[in-house]
This record gives sequence, structure tokens and C-alpha cells, in this order.
Amino acid sequence: MAGISGSGASIQRQQLETSSSQKSQVAQEELFYRNCRAAYLAVFRSSLESITSKEQLCLVLQQAGRNPSQKRLSRYWTPRTSKLSFDDFCEILKKEKPTEKTELIKAFQKIDLNGDGYITHNELYKVLTKKGEKMTPEEVKDVIALADTNQDGKLDYHEFCKLFTSTADQCQKAALEKLEADTRMRRQQFGSESESAPKNALTQAVIPSAGTPQKTDLETTPRKADSRPSSRPSSARSRRASVSSTITMGASNAKSVKLAEPKSIQDWHHTSLKGCFFLEEDGGIMSLQYRLHILQTSTVYLTIKPLNLSQAEDKTSSWMSVDTALYILRENERPEDSDLVCFTELRDKEKFGWKGELSSGVYYLIPFTTGCRLKRKRKIINKQAQLVYRGDNGELVLTKEFRSALSDIFEVIDLDGNGLLSLEEYNFFEQRTSGEKCDEEAWAVCKENFDTKKNELTRQGFMELNLMEANDREGDPRDLWVTLESMGYNRALEMVEACPFVVDVYCEVCKPKMKAVSLESGSKALSTAVYKSVINKGEAKVMKGNDNVIIYTYKSDARITAVIANKSNNKVTVHVNNEQSKNCVSSRGITVFAVEVPPRTNMVCQHVMPVNERQEWTYNCVESLMP
Repeated sequence: MAGISGSGASIQRQQLETSSSQKSQVAQEELFYRNCRAAYLAVFRSSLESITSKEQLCLVLQQAGRNPSQKRLSRYWTPRTSKLSFDDFCEILKKEKPTEKTELIKAFQKIDLNGDGYITHNELYKVLTKKGEKMTPEEVKDVIALADTNQDGKLDYHEFCKLFTSTADQCQKAALEKLEADTRMRRQQFGSESESAPKNALTQAVIPSAGTPQKTDLETTPRKADSRPSSRPSSARSRRASVSSTITMGASNAKSVKLAEPKSIQDWHHTSLKGCFFLEEDGGIMSLQYRLHILQTSTVYLTIKPLNLSQAEDKTSSWMSVDTALYILRENERPEDSDLVCFTELRDKEKFGWKGELSSGVYYLIPFTTGCRLKRKRKIINKQAQLVYRGDNGELVLTKEFRSALSDIFEVIDLDGNGLLSLEEYNFFEQRTSGEKCDEEAWAVCKENFDTKKNELTRQGFMELNLMEANDREGDPRDLWVTLESMGYNRALEMVEACPFVVDVYCEVCKPKMKAVSLESGSKALSTAVYKSVINKGEAKVMKGNDNVIIYTYKSDARITAVIANKSNNKVTVHVNNEQSKNCVSSRGITVFAVEVPPRTNMVCQHVMPVNERQEWTYNCVESLMP
């Protein structure tokens, strides 16, 4: 009996400890969101306002005691970003650690050669204007004027670090005091309407805001604060019109028209370039786009397929099942006005292609993937990969795993496959990872310090460049992780949110010229090309009860795509239900959603593919107009 009693007491203690731990976690979350809201309201009048520039994002992060590098800021504010909501800001703040005084002192000690605790103005000027994220002379003068209070020509960096961290703490404290004062004022003004700041801060943080980066259509994906009925209207709810489509597709090994190479292809002129699909934070997909120059009218054979980077003969890269396609547009002054010529419909395993005649001229080649199989993967990483370590001599060394990942990245960004990186190729990498570009002067410095060949960066030089970045940060891997995550890697050094590919162009009578011209996400030219291809080749069904709304459905061996055409002068909202589909995955990631279509607009509703290609799959979709 005593043993049982003791066991019960032990269980009770464990339950109390668990309860206490849970309460502590909730309290920490409430404090975090309260601090988030305080920092946000120190810059904006309301947490419903959106961040509309990279500068505003930097300011509000600094208000929260963070000091992100430009590279990290560019990770959150990409060329495609137009707005960030309070909810987005909270998620970013979770990833940014506060700047510690010891961290700052370590950075200063690196340039304090005699260790006396002081740095001359000239030394500081050289470091801040020539290394890392360079400051302007005017900015350096402002720093010196603030830090050198006795104007003796030297900077006591211990005092400066103390001033820096205390200023950050004071900013946070002032922001919290302002939030509490505003809360008290509202209580006085509205009497019985009570407001708990931490609770409201948490609630406010998870409500979807108009400032959140979104696709061009309205996708009612349930979020933390969403109620289920809003995204899944009851079937009893009145709707004015509907259209249903049911398509049963055979397994991929069933009889279908397959892609076949021209018999004499070895005698044709050939060019090839690599690229990569990158999954964006908002679910969009970024990719290179290309310009193709055909000198004479000729029969042309174009293909695109995922690029296998696996070194093992019996194993392929995880992304080889990702679908790919190429849309070919005749060049116009504005890319979005370019005419759709054709797209790759035929397939041979993972390769998609097109064969036909192209007249002489310039064309855009726009790679495309539906997003059905390139999706954000929620994988629990038990142990984060190590990127660098210190060798026996105290110098930083790249780990074997990190070098392997960098080698694969080099393979992806070496677009022409010649084993070297040109400035143009390197700049596409920089644009993806930092949002910036390397100019000719910086490239010349790069060539002086790292291994090059024929004025281009070698694989070894690329490794040296990343080691230099690690040394610049004293081994702190945060900026290295920004680069890796931008290239689709998770913290286990697995490429899970990217799909490298290769484009091949064969021309029968002349040498084709192909060049990568831009790195874009969700371009208007691509959207237009996709819906035009569906309208041109798909089956049209008029919405019963509303002749101005038409659903176009296109099917190929690999996918089904639906487009909504709204020919009316009014906005329409279409409710989409895929619940009766079998062995299917939608690009939306959910089976029931709504799409808002502006007046006189065509919009892609969804792409659907089989989950298991070796089995039959049934697409069963009901589109209904919502009142």
C-alpha cells in the first residue's frame, strides 16, 4: 500500500510540474506578444496597419531590440514583398535574437589589436566603410559623434556597447509604458469595456490582415483565429449557381501520347541551361526566366526536367517527382503582353517536352510547376546541422556536410554547367539569397581574394567565399543559415523547398541562343500564359444561372487545371469543393476553399495531380457562386 501511495504522490507531483510548465510557457508567450505589440505600436498607430517598406521593417525590429543584418532583412523583405502584417512581424521576431553586449564587445575586440579597450576613429572608419555591410562616411561620422563623448579621437567600445544595449532596453521599456498608458486611457474612455493587453496582443497577432503577402486570388485557408464555417460554407447555404466536373484518369503507365525524341537529334544544334524553383514564404514559387533567340525558322525540340544531384547510383534526389513545364511566348515590349506560342504537354517519365516549328525571332521561356508537389514541409529537426567548427589551430573550418550542401548549391547556380561561376550567374544567387547584386568593383575584389579561372569563380573559390562570411561573423552561422534557407534547405541540410531543373533546346537548322534574364515569382506573364493555355485547350462550362462566369478545365497526362473566367462587370466569389476527389492533391493544399475573381478577369482556380501516379485518380470538383 505504501508503494502505491508513493507512486500516486509521484504522479501528482509530475502533474503539478507539467501544469506549472504549461502555465509558464503561456506566460512567456503572452509576454512575447505584448512586447511585439509594444514595439509595433511605437512605430505605427495601430497593429492593423501594415509594414510597407524594408526600412519600416528594420525600424520596428530595432524598436524590439533586434539588429538584423541587411542580408537577413532581405530574407524577410524580398523583391516581391509589398506589405507585411503584425502577424508576419511576430513570426520574424521569433527568428531574430536580441543583440547581446558580449556579442558586440567580441566584434570590437577583433579590431582592437593592442587590447587597450579603445579604437581610433581611423580604424573604425576603415572597418565600417570597407568590410561587411559597408556604411557611408556620413553614417560613420554620426556613430563617432554619438560614441566619442569626450572628443579625444578614440572610442571606448565597452562604454559604447553599454550605451547601445541600454538604449535598446530603454526603447523597449518606453514602448511598453506607452502601450500600458494607451490601455489605461481606453479603459477610462470606454468604462466597462475592459482590455487585457497580453490577451489582446495574442489575439491580434493571429488574425489574418490585408497586409499579409497573398496570391492574387482569395484563398480562405483556415488560420488560428478563423472559424470553420467561414472557409467551408454549409451545403445548406443558398448559392445562385454551380458547375460540377468529374474526370477519371488512368494510372501513368496506361496508354497515352508519350514524348519522343527526334530520331536524328544527335545531329541537331543544342543548348542547355539550369535553373531552380524556390518556394517562397507566402507559398509563391520563384524561378529564373529565359530568353531564346532562333536565327532561322526551324523545327525545335524543347524539354525541361528536374535535375538529379544525387551521387548515389541507386538513389535519386527527393524532388525528382516535382512536375515541371515550359511556356514559350513570343517576345513583346512588355513580357506580360507576349503571345503564348506553345507549352510542354507531352511527357516521358520526369521529362516534359514540346516539338514543333518556330519562326525566326526572340522568345521567352518561362518554367512552371503547379505547386502540387513542391510544398512547405513541416519536419521536426531533432538536431540542427553544424556548419563550421574550429580546427586544432583555432581557425574556422567548414564541416563536411556544409561543404556538400555548398557543392550542390554551386551545381545549381552554375547555369551553363561549365564548372565556373560568372558574375551574371553569381548575381542570380545573390539576388535570391540577399536581394542585392554584386557590381564589377566588388567582383574584381572577389577575384583577387578567391580561387578563379578565366575570370570566373571556381567551386573552391565559392567555398572560400562562404568561409570568409563565417569568419566575418566570428563563426556565428545565422547569416549562413539565411543563405541555405533561401536556397531551399532545412536545418538538417536537406533541400526540401526547392527543385533544381535543366532546360534543353534542340534546333534542327541553326544554333539556338538561350540566356537567363530574370529571377521572378508569380509574374503576370506566366499567369497569363497558364490561363490562356487552359482556355485554348480546355473544356468550357458556363455557370448555371450566370452566363458571365465560365469554368475552363484542362487535362493532360500529368495534371488537371481549372480557370475561372469572370466576364461580368462585378466581382464574383466562387466556392470550390474537391471533397469527392480520390487520390488527388490540389495546389491549394486544401479540399474546400473560395476564390475571389475581379470583374472581367481570368484566374487560375487550381491545379490537381495524382498522389500516387500508379493508381487511378478521380477529379471531382463542384464550383459554386457565393451570394
